[in-house]
Amino acid sequence: MKRPGPLFTLLAGLLLGLFMLSLNATTGERTTSYARESPGTRASPTPAPTRATPSPSPSPTTSPVPNADYAGRTDDDSSAIAVSLRDGRAIAYFCDGRDKESWLKGDVEDDGTMKLTGKGGSVLNGTVEESRRISGTVDIGGGHFTFTADKAIKPSGLYRATATVRDAKVDGGWIVLKDGSQVGILTRDGKPSPAPGIDPETGVVTVDGQQLTARPVTP
Repeated sequence: MKRPGPLFTLLAGLLLGLFMLSLNATTGERTTSYARESPGTRASPTPAPTRATPSPSPSPTTSPVPNADYAGRTDDDSSAIAVSLRDGRAIAYFCDGRDKESWLKGDVEDDGTMKLTGKGGSVLNGTVEESRRISGTVDIGGGHFTFTADKAIKPSGLYRATATVRDAKVDGGWIVLKDGSQVGILTRDGKPSPAPGIDPETGVVTVDGQQLTARPVTP
């Protein structure tokens, strides 16, 4: 039997080499395809940028009790009382028109109640009723007074003037009531006396020959 010739051996080697090349190409293509389809190799989509929502600006704090002025008399008609409310604060003036007076101030609660205090231990306790009036009590100099003060319409309300007249320190307070009447005290160097009347339209008042201007009082 004759041995295969060199040509046959060469052809067998070429066929084997072609088979191996074909096998390697097929395997590499499958690996590449699998790598492309694998979820682990896919690029994650870039998330859309989010816009920051601006925080709403805080609302200014305001008092539920409306700003207003009130003026009236004590129930025994011996004295007058005026109260001015602004943004949750109050200032009040009690005056008998002769020698008893007191300036009081403090906070107004959301329900309209207030406790105002002044010099000498004077205290006003009051309540705003439907924004139309204030009713309450005043304790001053050992006296106890109940009062009702209606909502004031200009020129009624509370006025004050301070100045130096003929080397004397002058401090005057006036309550102008809705009927046009006035109750006030003028102190000269701390000595009280009935106050001269003011022009309610301009606030002008003459004290010892000198003209002063009484201005509306607010907290």
